[in-house]
Parts: sequence; C-alpha cells; structure tokens
Amino acid sequence: MSEVPSGAMRFNSDSQKLEYYDGAQWLQVSTFSTNLNGGARGVFAGGENAAGTTYTSHIGYINIASTGNSITFGSLSAAKSQLSGSLASSTRGLWAGGYAPVLSAIEFVTIASTGNSTSFGNLSIARWAIAGASNSTRGLFAGGTTGPGTISAGVNEIDYVTIASTGNAIDFGDLQQEVAGSASCASSTRALVAGGIEDAPNASVNTINFITISTLGNAADFGDSSVSGAVSQFTGCSNATRGVFGGGGNPGVTNIIQYVTISTLGNTQDFGDLTAARAALAACSSSTRGVFIAGGANPTATNVIDYVTILTTGNAIDFGDTPSGTTSGFGACSNAHGGL
Repeated sequence: MSEVPSGAMRFNSDSQKLEYYDGAQWLQVSTFSTNLNGGARGVFAGGENAAGTTYTSHIGYINIASTGNSITFGSLSAAKSQLSGSLASSTRGLWAGGYAPVLSAIEFVTIASTGNSTSFGNLSIARWAIAGASNSTRGLFAGGTTGPGTISAGVNEIDYVTIASTGNAIDFGDLQQEVAGSASCASSTRALVAGGIEDAPNASVNTINFITISTLGNAADFGDSSVSGAVSQFTGCSNATRGVFGGGGNPGVTNIIQYVTISTLGNTQDFGDLTAARAALAACSSSTRGVFIAGGANPTATNVIDYVTILTTGNAIDFGDTPSGTTSGFGACSNAHGGL
C-alpha cells in the first residue's frame, strides 16, 4: 500500500464528506459560506522603488479569483515601506509598523470598499519587517527590527489586536528568536512564523515558530524550512490546511516555493518555483489560490504578480503586474485567507 502524503484530499463515500490527511489521520473538512461582498480580494499597500530611495502611500487591490493588473484602492496616511506586518479579517485589512523611518502606527481599510486608510492604534514597539497573521477576530504582529535602514536589532515580541475594534496592540508573548523578515500564514487556530534574520549573529535562520492564536503565550517549535534552508525577507499565505512560503534571500534571492500542513509539525516540502526569483515580496490568498506580489530581485526588481493553486504543487503562473516604479516592501492581506 502506498504511503498517503500529508495534505492529501479525498471524498468519503460513506459519510459523503470531503476529508484531508494530516499525516496521521483523515480529518473532515469544515466548510462555511462567508459574505465576501464581491469575492476574494487581495489588498496591498506601501512599498519602495528598486533603488530603495522612494517610498509610496499607494494601496492597490486584486480580485484573487481572476487575473489582471492591480487596481488603485486608495492611500495610506503616509508613504512607507516594509509593511509585511499585514493581516485581515473578512472585512478589515491592517498594516502595522513599516519604515519611513521606523514606525509604530497601525492603519486599516474596509476591504470590500475602496478609499484611504484609517488610524487603528500603535504597536508596543516601533519596528518593521514584521510577520503578520490572524484568524477572523484576532491579529498577531510578530518579530521585526528596530534598526535603521538594515535588518538589525531584531525583537522577539508578539503583539495582538482585536481586528473589529481599534486601539493599541497588547503583549501576547515571545518568538523563539529575535528575528525580522520572517514569512507568516495561519489557519483559524494556529499562526506560523518562518525564517527571518536573527538578531545575533545577524544571519538567516531556518526555524518555523507556531502560535495558538486564541491563547496568550510564547511560540513553540514547528519545524524547519528545509527546502530553501535558512532564508529571510520571504512571504507566506495559506488556506485552512496548507501554508505556502515563497521567495526570499540568504543572501542571494531565490524562486523556491515550499509548503507545510499547518495542523501538524514538521519541515517544509517542495512546492515549485516562482516565475522570478525575488525577496521583500508580499502574498495573499483565498481558499484555493495563493498570490505572490512583486518583490526586489538580483540584479533587477520585478512588478510581476504570480499565483499558485494551494492544494496542488507546481510552478507559479503569471497573474498580472503592480504599478511600475514600486516593486518591493509591500504588505498584503485578503478577506478570504486560511485563518478565516
């Protein structure tokens, strides 16, 4: 009998239910209908030009189920970059921290509409290159760096907010390391924070942290990013069962896409390749599709958007483009990701 791979899906003809394999047992897939007010939408904000000398306040959006170039949504309160601390509920998208220089502000938009962002509150510590993840009610901002200009002086703080309200972030616990430039994703119960640059000895790590979103406390060990090895400034997205990480640098940029089954523990497995190697990219997702947005690359940056089907494996496919001139340091979120 052949071994069933973790994350495999089947239709159980006895129970008439869809099931997935978590590596040890078959579990029933829970389904629900959410009012997405126009469908699964990805929203991204901020960023910088290829030289890293000009920041933007631009907010753009895409319709995840389709393909095409991004559309203007509105503007942030100020031009800033390195907004990877981004997360969302089914109605609100949040961006925290960022660089212009180091910032603590949290801003939000109503995803189904268009318009400028509104002030939400502040982080406990001003920082950038943060990992953001959420379920439908609670958002987490993990790690980041307080250093000016380059990723240094990393922190291990995890803050949380209640997405439906406004106010300052509250202490949740700590990551296993002081890291910045990590990738993140979530199911409705668990958030993952992968890789990043550790404060000392200022080198990329391959560790993956996991956090139980509804509790308070420190992160625990999940496994390693074994496909790419130690990597930072990459990005993650997910559906309810599978987390997908793409791109990054260590120090050269990579096109590797890798995945994990969120409900288990273990190392990443190979998924495929991005259409272009790049770091400082952003990602968002629906229940079926993960989208990777622009990013800085070596020797050139790209404004390409590409996508994958999360429950399969394979190389990314071209989706469209972001506005020319701004290519990296976005923060992206969606109203249909795996934590909802």
